[in-house]
Amino acid sequence: MSDELKKYREQIDAIDNQMLKLVSERASLARTIGSLKDDGVIYRPEREAQVLRRLLEQNLGPLTGEAITAIFRTVMSHCRALEKELSVAFLGPLGTYSEEAANKQFGNLSAPMQCDSIDEVFRAVESAKADYGVVPVENSTEGAIGHTLDLLLATPLQACGEIDLAVHHNLLCKSESLSKIRKVYSHAQSLSQCHEWLSQNLPKVELQAVSSNAEAARLATEDGSVAAIASRRAGEIYGLDILAENIEDDPKNTTRFLVIANHDVAPSGRDKTSLAMATRNIPGAVVELLAPLAENGVSMSKLESRPAQLGLWEYVFFVDIEGHRLDEKVAKALQSLQKKAAFLKVLGSYPVAVI
Repeated sequence: MSDELKKYREQIDAIDNQMLKLVSERASLARTIGSLKDDGVIYRPEREAQVLRRLLEQNLGPLTGEAITAIFRTVMSHCRALEKELSVAFLGPLGTYSEEAANKQFGNLSAPMQCDSIDEVFRAVESAKADYGVVPVENSTEGAIGHTLDLLLATPLQACGEIDLAVHHNLLCKSESLSKIRKVYSHAQSLSQCHEWLSQNLPKVELQAVSSNAEAARLATEDGSVAAIASRRAGEIYGLDILAENIEDDPKNTTRFLVIANHDVAPSGRDKTSLAMATRNIPGAVVELLAPLAENGVSMSKLESRPAQLGLWEYVFFVDIEGHRLDEKVAKALQSLQKKAAFLKVLGSYPVAVI
């Protein structure tokens, strides 16, 4: 070993020792703060969002913002675990994008709860079998996840966080050649998101939708002529090779997830509020319904209509607005909306997703 290399390694060792000391001090402070809480809530999305935003502003590189947030989310996760191991429910099995989103938000899961359906995720949180749930709500290519919206409408749970996950699809298989593939399994949305690639590269291959991408990966382990469209992690879990990577038609393909909980969240300084509302079926009713937002200077980032499942109205409108329900402008707009809407439900106020 050269003297120069030895010198740099000694510097790294010294920095590692400092980091260990500081992380331990942080953990001790976090545990002390936990002992002072009187509401039993351990996970504070608003506080963690504030910490991550501050760190991103101070980051000068060479590590990317994504790397910084991943490192500190892991640190915060282990500090939380000193108070309690949080149980987080998601659509399983292991290797789904829902698991990936949950790991991203919570800094790797110490107590993951795999569910067979989105309905089961909601039930697990409602019954307190899980502390939190992570559910997909919309995709940049496919649009809203209707079933999740229906469940948000019916549940007493609150949305307390959001996660933006860049979704990169891979073709996984035991075979080493595309020519040997006779069938491709994946979730229906993933098949749709890879339509152009499949048409060009596997035009005669049978496509079959299954419950999840991870289930597709499991099926691909049983037959060398079968491939799966799934995540890189699913390939690692099931021991499959990547025949082609990043095969999604849109390279910016992103899925948005919500964190659901039995409690609400305080303002973080940069928040979003999700609403569900309905109006009477008369001309101009929707324009009139949205007027309080404009009148109070509240920006709307999303408007999605969905057939009502409750039988009382023809459509329910799902709306995302900028700001927290406790912000003065938002509070005034909601007060006015309450008077105009035939139905109004605040689905939750939560921090805007941090990379």
